[in-house]
Amino acid sequence: MENSKILLIDDEQAILQMLEMVLAKEKFMNVYTAATGEEALHAVQEYKPDFIVLDVMLPDMNGFELCTKIRMYTDAHILFLTARVSDLDILTGFEKGGDDYVTKPFNPLEIVARMKAHLKRKGTSDAASPIPNDKVHHFGGFIVNEEAGELIVDGVVTPCPAQVFLLLVHFSQNVNRVLSKEQLFTAVWGYDYMADDNTVMVHIRRIRERIEPNPSKPVHLVTVRRLGYKLVKEPAR
Repeated sequence: MENSKILLIDDEQAILQMLEMVLAKEKFMNVYTAATGEEALHAVQEYKPDFIVLDVMLPDMNGFELCTKIRMYTDAHILFLTARVSDLDILTGFEKGGDDYVTKPFNPLEIVARMKAHLKRKGTSDAASPIPNDKVHHFGGFIVNEEAGELIVDGVVTPCPAQVFLLLVHFSQNVNRVLSKEQLFTAVWGYDYMADDNTVMVHIRRIRERIEPNPSKPVHLVTVRRLGYKLVKEPAR
């Protein structure tokens, strides 16, 4: 985990220095910084980071725009830093390819905790033995292939951001089982649920946009009122 490459993108030097100091204390050896969108894009291509902390407000472009460009080069986990707290801003961040967010002011130890949780899960996944064929899940019009990291809809490989795919895999491993938002958050994001519905809800919507004939009227990934969500093997006709 300590050898993971971390990219910090923020135009406030005080924030960069604070995060660098905390990460150094936590034994992270490969920490890179960028103060502009242009610098960040060069850093992404040069260093190929495993985890990116991205400020929404940058001098040359906003973080949402930059996130879209970063996604052209990497599927690294992106955590937004934002002073904005409206649902629209948060939803925009997820739609542009972000995986998580923290609002300013923030405790740097919270960012480190989230970083460690993600990198630990990633390391466990990378070190795992080859996934057997029974990890290919068939659901009528779509297939979830854990081994290949692919979502195939109507015979076509469908682009799927890493965190969205991980959530879909978790559902696929728990077919017909109702999973609460708390359970999903802890299982997929790797740290305790923090009473924030947006993260799970947006990722549920992103799954539905890919697998449902009509995302507004889901038949595969359904809501169980007051309990959570479940992925059904045989949709109701």
